[in-house]
Amino acid sequence: MKYIKVTVIFLIFIVILHFTTKLLSPKYMTDLVEGSFTREYYEEEKNHEVIFIGDCEVYANFSPMILYEEEGITSYVRGNSQQLIWQSYGLLKETLKYETPKIVVFNVNAMRYDKPVSEAYNRLMLDQMKWSKEKIEIIKASMLEEEDFLSYLFPILRYHSRFSTLTEEDFKYLFKKKKITHNGFLINKNVKPVKNLPTKKRLPNYEFKENTYEYLDKIVDLCKENNIKLILIKAPSLYPYWYEEYDKQIEEYAEKHNLDYYNFTSQIDQIGLDFQKDTYDGGLHLNLSGATKLSKYFSKILKENYSLTDYRENKEISQIYNQKLKEYYKAIKEE
Repeated sequence: MKYIKVTVIFLIFIVILHFTTKLLSPKYMTDLVEGSFTREYYEEEKNHEVIFIGDCEVYANFSPMILYEEEGITSYVRGNSQQLIWQSYGLLKETLKYETPKIVVFNVNAMRYDKPVSEAYNRLMLDQMKWSKEKIEIIKASMLEEEDFLSYLFPILRYHSRFSTLTEEDFKYLFKKKKITHNGFLINKNVKPVKNLPTKKRLPNYEFKENTYEYLDKIVDLCKENNIKLILIKAPSLYPYWYEEYDKQIEEYAEKHNLDYYNFTSQIDQIGLDFQKDTYDGGLHLNLSGATKLSKYFSKILKENYSLTDYRENKEISQIYNQKLKEYYKAIKEE
């Protein structure tokens, strides 16, 4: 009897802890919506022939809805703000538990960074990631010195102070959250033209660091083990500068490992981008107009050079994606 009583008390404690943690954790619905990106993948049908991995240069610039509409390609963007290369590797490992795409597209901008950037970026990516070996590995690789692993294991340790700042949103989205992205792509219709770019500075060293190459090797090996074609890309941007020295290193790496590499920054004119109209932040990222142009351009490359299925001819998949397209264009209209 005593054992049953203790067990009941323990279960009640777990339920209260779980509820309190959900209540106090950020909901990422209207503020810092990037915190919802990782979670949304779990809610999707896992039928993607192309998976994008990388930072904001993928979730802002590549629209899976356009890839499908143009060429019938099924794809998903597993990208987050300031997503570092070991985080992309961990998300790719997790993705392969759910599905095996034909192609993985990795944006090489993350090669710039060999150290964790901030707890805020870590939280956006990790807070709503399911617990797994991969999540633990990412946390350990991403934590800053002042961070504590226990605060990821028990988020209430990090967010307990939110008790005094809870809003209506915390209750509204306690159990059910609205959709933020469209297969990982974030719609942004704002326009902020390029005006004065910062001066292009000479760097003391252009070499990518050893640990970034180690994780790029791991991504290459993981794709080879699973018979996946890995494509390296650099999304088009005017700033931060993608130096020629950076580009040369990626070209040499791609040639050495027999990988395809597309530097879209050098193909801005071919894509038809106009950075007076096609960017929402002065040349760092594309807006909806620019992302649509880039996605159409890349969809043709994928269709012409790789053996991908045109799922517009598949009754079951086309039914799913036709509904997605309706939601996509409705969201654009309402944005």
